[in-house]
Amino acid sequence: MKVFNCHWRGVAKSAFCVALYVIFFGLCSFAEAQQPRKISVIGYLDYGAAIDKDEAFFQALRDLGWIEGQNIGIEYRWAEGKLDRLPALAKELVGLNVHLIVARSATAIQAAKRATSTTPIVMVRAADAVENKLVASLARPGGNVTGMSEDQADLHTKLLELLHETLPRAKKVAVLWNPASAAYTRSFKASQAVAPALGLTVQSLQINHYFEAELRPEKVDGVLEAAAKERASALVVMPAMYQILGPRIAAFATKNRIPVFSVNYAVEKHFGLLAYTYSTHDMSRRAATYVDKILKGAKPADLPVERPRKFELVINLKTAKQIGLTIPPNVLARADRVIR
Repeated sequence: MKVFNCHWRGVAKSAFCVALYVIFFGLCSFAEAQQPRKISVIGYLDYGAAIDKDEAFFQALRDLGWIEGQNIGIEYRWAEGKLDRLPALAKELVGLNVHLIVARSATAIQAAKRATSTTPIVMVRAADAVENKLVASLARPGGNVTGMSEDQADLHTKLLELLHETLPRAKKVAVLWNPASAAYTRSFKASQAVAPALGLTVQSLQINHYFEAELRPEKVDGVLEAAAKERASALVVMPAMYQILGPRIAAFATKNRIPVFSVNYAVEKHFGLLAYTYSTHDMSRRAATYVDKILKGAKPADLPVERPRKFELVINLKTAKQIGLTIPPNVLARADRVIR
């Protein structure tokens, strides 16, 4: 009987300890549940408007497990096409102490870089990051900036080759560019270098500017008219020019029946003829992987800048019909997308 009682007391003591253990950890779990979940906040800086939201980028974030409102917060800042708003918007994001800033265009990246040297910056689509001094090098970016960077010079070289195939009788091509941009200066020089081998001469149409306010309509119209006077067979427009001057360029090209070539998708919106560019969808998804790595502790300086891997050729047959031009079958067959 004495043995039984001792055994019973041992069992009771063990049961009591287990009960305390369950209650203690239950209370801890309850307390944790009451605590707000830690959310990483990123800033998103874009030259465009909310309607232009980069869905490929945000879908890639979701695929990587970053769900807005659950484990990530996003502070959006849209310049709505006004370049001079970007510096102030970038400073706002820095003032919010966001974990990192995602910048979608070269102008947005530059504004963010001027606003901070410590907050990580992820480039979604930058033109020639090294030439524009956004990073020290592709392999070792250094500083607080990394992400995706295009090689505009290579794109424009390929674009002139496509122009030659599309317009084999062309002799002169006008190039609308901005000498204030190091990347576009390099692209223009690349175009000049490849032109003679294609039987082309390049007419330089310069519009030197830093902000949209500097692009006065009368100044732009005068520059474009020079292409008509010189009887240029085609007009090549560099990306930023198309973003800002698209409708005006389209009106000029239609009036003068001059086909427009670009390395920008705006060729679709503004009825240009042909665009050859990197896949923005692919670049956006790959940029999201940088956000994932940085939020998990990686430093921008240690993440090499990547070049795009996928290219797309877009041909606008509506424009071709409008200006009375037939696209050669061998060029049309290579198009990734045809607008009819």
